[in-house]
Amino acid sequence: MPHATGTCTVRRRARGRRAASVVAIAAALALAACTGAPLPTPTPLPLPAAGTPATPPPASPVPPPPVLQPSGEPETIASGLDAPWSILRLPTGGVLVSERDTADIVEVRGDGSLRVAATVPGVAHAGEGGLLGLAFRAGDGEHPAYVYAYFTAASDNRIVRMPLTGAPGSLALGAPEDVLTGIPKAGNHDGGRIAFGPDGFLYATAGDAGNRDAAQDVASLSGKILRMTPEGQPAPGNPFGNFTWSFGHRNPQGIAWDARGGMWAAEFGQNTWDELNRIERGANYGWPIVEGQAGDARFVDPVLQWSTAEASPSGLAVVGDTLFLAALRGERLWSIAPATGGGELTATAWFAGELGRLRDVVAGPDGELWFVSNDTDGRGSPGRDDDRLYRVRLAPT
Repeated sequence: MPHATGTCTVRRRARGRRAASVVAIAAALALAACTGAPLPTPTPLPLPAAGTPATPPPASPVPPPPVLQPSGEPETIASGLDAPWSILRLPTGGVLVSERDTADIVEVRGDGSLRVAATVPGVAHAGEGGLLGLAFRAGDGEHPAYVYAYFTAASDNRIVRMPLTGAPGSLALGAPEDVLTGIPKAGNHDGGRIAFGPDGFLYATAGDAGNRDAAQDVASLSGKILRMTPEGQPAPGNPFGNFTWSFGHRNPQGIAWDARGGMWAAEFGQNTWDELNRIERGANYGWPIVEGQAGDARFVDPVLQWSTAEASPSGLAVVGDTLFLAALRGERLWSIAPATGGGELTATAWFAGELGRLRDVVAGPDGELWFVSNDTDGRGSPGRDDDRLYRVRLAPT
């Protein structure tokens, strides 16, 4: 049986506090941080007219999906990956993995062998930057299928898309086309996760890139969760009329949606608390004024928090009614449930210290969970044939 190496070791809050949204200017931030004075408050735009919903309409009541947990020991799907960052499982059955430092998008064949499907031009790896998140959008008859990639370039972080061709075993990507450029970059706090939400729009996590105060400026692209059309325009329904969906983030990475369309994000803290947040339109998550559960009505508190030694959360997935979170420094996989219902969450650690640093996690086929180690990124202790793509069976609790 798998090893559940810790349960309920995190501090919990059943629901976050809705925040007053905030525009940052340096003087106001400094004053608020030191005195707790009221912050200047922007007014989010109203939701757009019918026909352009910001989130999907609520579905008819249905029983919640099952709560799941790992069953059995993880198995290696593929080995020899170099600083892998994002796992992309395609509807056609193909599997792509981004390598941060090489700028390669590697195809994992059915027999576990690896081949380079594409090398993304313009990637400038340094520190935590490089080739990061991947996302997929199916073709529609008028447009081809695209693989989207978030990466660090010489002057910024940016999102591009590349047409996908070929069949599993011989996948290829065409020339990249810019979707969004100008996301601030740094040696760390680059964010980098991208995913299409249930509303059909592309979401991206952007770290503060070392400029803490920019996280409170709703006009800045850093310290945010961004929301855009597949072509790279601000999505209809965005709260401030630009790319910002939520703000006050330090370095968010994992994003996922539950069965009811609720959005979740995992975020790296500074010295004390890593966070799991429920993401709300136009909400302020407090960085750099607060870290973790502050109980300050101006901000939305995380629903769970961990010490930084237990987490450093990167990838996030929802399978059934369970969130799975890949922890780097914590070297474990967290399961968190129930994802829907708004009640108290239970967090359980799996495989702590057994598989090294874990970077990303996704739903696998046939009741499996897939996740990737990240010991070759310069901060781990790689063993022979690292890094590895793993799978483990899931079973109802």
